[in-house]
Amino acid sequence: MPVVVNPITDSFAAEIGGLDLRRPVERGDLRVIEDAFNRFSVLIFVEQDLSDQQQVDFSLSFGPLETSMGNIRTDTRQRLRSDLADVSNLDENNELLKPDDRRRMFNLGNQLWHTDSSFKRVPAKCSLLYAKAIPPLGGFTEFADLRAAHDALPDEMKRRLEGLVAEHSIFTSRAKTGYSNFSQEERDQLPPVPQVVVRTHPGSKRKTLYLASHAGRILGMDDAEGKTLLADLIAHATQRQFVYTHRYRVGDLVMWDDRCTMHRGRPFDDLAHKRSVQRTTVADVAPTVEQEGIRLVA
Repeated sequence: MPVVVNPITDSFAAEIGGLDLRRPVERGDLRVIEDAFNRFSVLIFVEQDLSDQQQVDFSLSFGPLETSMGNIRTDTRQRLRSDLADVSNLDENNELLKPDDRRRMFNLGNQLWHTDSSFKRVPAKCSLLYAKAIPPLGGFTEFADLRAAHDALPDEMKRRLEGLVAEHSIFTSRAKTGYSNFSQEERDQLPPVPQVVVRTHPGSKRKTLYLASHAGRILGMDDAEGKTLLADLIAHATQRQFVYTHRYRVGDLVMWDDRCTMHRGRPFDDLAHKRSVQRTTVADVAPTVEQEGIRLVA
């Protein structure tokens, strides 16, 4: 059966049919997926029934996988293997997390607009989230099209943003939710990192904003001015015309391009209903400042 690309929006989200990802994907089919990924930024592989290893194997088609940052800390048992990020509300026994569980409190930060792993020196290329159990209401994900958002900026603002570098930190985003329960190991291994504000998307050659709630300041700019600019850009990029909302079905594998999107999870009654979703994250090829040829002054 041939691979079917069914656009959900004109240029941002599409469903992919005709594939059983339990089996190795043929090279020609991978080219179809990659072409679709460069045109769209969010792909939904429908009606999948994957083991953890099958999700990992398919994700490896797009590059090396990150290790989940949850494995840095040794005082909490992990429910999933190290190359799967647990974005669920479940503990290691598959029971609902307690209201004050640190894993639950940390994951509340996923409801902020963000880009996966922009707080790492080499950030994410793409993420693949697999839905195994979903709540009856809520718990969907919103995606913002940062290429279209950049296209819509006034020319004067585009010129202002060229060459700007922001400082990203996981501690910046989590501070916005009041969460600060980080171990010293986490603080030592996740120092703030520089990331460009505008980058060129390699597959489409289009300019894109690169934003996240992890960004706290812009290097070389007054802190208040930089924070205001970042907030204004996020507000611009998350206007309704740039946003696709995905409502999950069990078996959806959703793949998105972290180089040119932001996303956020939406609330649900996480103390009453299970939401079991797990993410593989493919690492990018280099830091964004290196990819854009920007040399930072120490």
